Amino acid sequence: MPPSAAIFSPEIFRFFRQLSRNNHKAWMDANRERYEQHVVEPFRALLEAIIPAAMKLDPGFDLSGRTGVNFSRINRDIRFRPDTPPYHTHYYLTLSGSGGKGRSAGQLYAGISADTATAGFRIHGGPKMEGALGAIAAPRAIKHAGWLARQRKRLGGRYESYWYSMEKREWTKHDGWPLAPEEWKKIGGWVVRRVSKPSAATRASFPAELARIFRDLYRLYSFTSQPNWKP
Repeated sequence: MPPSAAIFSPEIFRFFRQLSRNNHKAWMDANRERYEQHVVEPFRALLEAIIPAAMKLDPGFDLSGRTGVNFSRINRDIRFRPDTPPYHTHYYLTLSGSGGKGRSAGQLYAGISADTATAGFRIHGGPKMEGALGAIAAPRAIKHAGWLARQRKRLGGRYESYWYSMEKREWTKHDGWPLAPEEWKKIGGWVVRRVSKPSAATRASFPAELARIFRDLYRLYSFTSQPNWKP
């Protein structure tokens, strides 16, 4: 890395902007070839490009290239929300441990939407703090608040952080780093990320930049998701 040519073209952003204005099955069926060419194939190329760096970080990452493990789904689940648009207007690459798929697992991720490219770390557990968030992250964060404070000092100037909690049956976003025990007792999700302009994703250097971001944030993934973490 970096490759000799950019993996993503401006067409991926154009596709998502148009999808946001035409979010229905007929439009998607007519533009399925564009979706495969400008979204699916480049994201698969991105995974291939970062596999060496990902394996160096953690040989336990699942890099099988499966949807639901390394790639998000474009289709929304609208079975219980028939008025919701049927397609997501973004797409994600995600890295997590074997068997760690789904929103309850900690992940390193990269995403592209209509206007931005994002990359970072995230973990979700929902209002019941399911999965690694409740079983590993919250107890460890309460015990090692000093370690988390050092990570905030190391990363805070380059990455934004926010977390969620359920307040009066509504998800509430809190800017900043969750450090206090009271915050970790009610946390439902945490994100540390960098948001970039579309031009960042259309450079040939994007896979190398993504690898650097993943190296920066891997310690958060390990802290929140791996049972054998050590300070």
